[in-house]
Amino acid sequence: MPFELKQNLKLTQQLIMTPQLQQAIKLLQMSRLELVDAVNQELEENPLLEEVVSDEVPEAEEKIERADSEEGPVEEAPEEPVVLDKHEELTGEGDGRDEFDWDGYLEDYARVRSPQEKGDGNAPVWENLAVRRTTLADYLLWQLMLSQVTEEERHVAEQIIGNLDENGYLVAKIEEIASLENTTPDFVEQVLCKVQEFDPPGIAARDLKECLLLQAKMSGGSNCIVEAIIRNHLDDLKTKNYAQIARKLRASLQKVSLGEVKDAVKIIFNMDPHPGSAYNEGRIEAIVPDVFVVKSGDDYRVLLNEDGIPRLRISNDYSQMAGGRRSGGRQDSGRQYIKERMQSAAWLIKSIQQRQRTIRRVAECIVRFQKDFFERGVDALKPLVLRDVAEELQMHESTISRVVTNKYLHSPQGTFEMKYFFSSGVRTHKGEDVSSKSVQEEIKRIVASEDSRKPLSDKKIQALLKASGIEIARRTVAKYRDILGILPSSMRKKYV
Repeated sequence: MPFELKQNLKLTQQLIMTPQLQQAIKLLQMSRLELVDAVNQELEENPLLEEVVSDEVPEAEEKIERADSEEGPVEEAPEEPVVLDKHEELTGEGDGRDEFDWDGYLEDYARVRSPQEKGDGNAPVWENLAVRRTTLADYLLWQLMLSQVTEEERHVAEQIIGNLDENGYLVAKIEEIASLENTTPDFVEQVLCKVQEFDPPGIAARDLKECLLLQAKMSGGSNCIVEAIIRNHLDDLKTKNYAQIARKLRASLQKVSLGEVKDAVKIIFNMDPHPGSAYNEGRIEAIVPDVFVVKSGDDYRVLLNEDGIPRLRISNDYSQMAGGRRSGGRQDSGRQYIKERMQSAAWLIKSIQQRQRTIRRVAECIVRFQKDFFERGVDALKPLVLRDVAEELQMHESTISRVVTNKYLHSPQGTFEMKYFFSSGVRTHKGEDVSSKSVQEEIKRIVASEDSRKPLSDKKIQALLKASGIEIARRTVAKYRDILGILPSSMRKKYV
């Protein structure tokens, strides 16, 4: 078969996302903190961007505010960047401006001030006010330093402390630590016993049973019933079957009454199964809402929270540099660089403004759908899915999903993540749809008001919901109970 070259024409359709559209989508799904970091990074990398520090509103923002009143979808980024009026003629030539000395500019280029340097000089430096929390490892190493141990024991103890998880349990095996320190497992066991005497009680245990036994030992006094329950009857303790524990203990211990078992259980319940967790609590970060919902008369207004987000504009000095006459060589390459950076800066500004508009439109739509929630609370929450908002705003569901993720809304009912308002519906006897979150709230109230000695089963909860007009399956009750973190009835029962 002879080889030959041929030319064939083929017509195909392909969806290509422009870099500008990719940037708009990326900014849309960012949280508030991620957006601020991205803007600050762009301020450092792009010399044409500068932060507006005065109260003067740039012309670009005025144009955006005028555009806010126009109807129409804003899901996708525009095909061409919208630049300020004073930058619209960047590609023109022969505008009569004097030629700019690019060589001198490149040699004498001054450092651009960071946003932090533009702030109030009297403002505190937050890094100097930060307080470092004492970690579990720090606390144990401090106790090790005060203990009378040999150098070899200290090295092994440091290995043990370094292999504790966030709850204070030893995750490495004795043989592994012995191999790392070139010693015997028996020696590691001896050092482990010393570390287990440190505070908090129960530290460096290898499982729950050992953790509770260490706490029982350090609580003072010897209670054989407590130790027997921990060693042999944790499964019965989990189901709170105290009568069964008493019967089993009578086989090994004489005259063990149900009251003595209950007293021992009280001691065990006061123990901490996660002794190291108190020293590893993550720093609590305050949630800064992206949107405020404020009541105005009988209606609600949506206000964007733009505090902390840098307001950007394009440097006028650089735009004048880019408008000079062509001279060839190094000056042309410098002018081209300025133009590229200017286009990038203009796209960033437009993408941020478009992001804010989209968040506000989605928030306004949520308020329209869930007005009863803002009036009466979670009981009035209505079923809402992404498709409802997408059809209302003529956007794609993926866009709505990006908007409501990691965005927070503050209202008279509290602060909620925006995706909190989206949930499936449950049909009532009256033919109305109730939000699944409202049903979960009702289950929580039913469990909170039950008799702890006779907790309600899932079937009984189902019957109570049906009596109130909400008819769901028993497995749905179990599903919602698991979501709420509520234990089964057998584990909620209290005998004491």
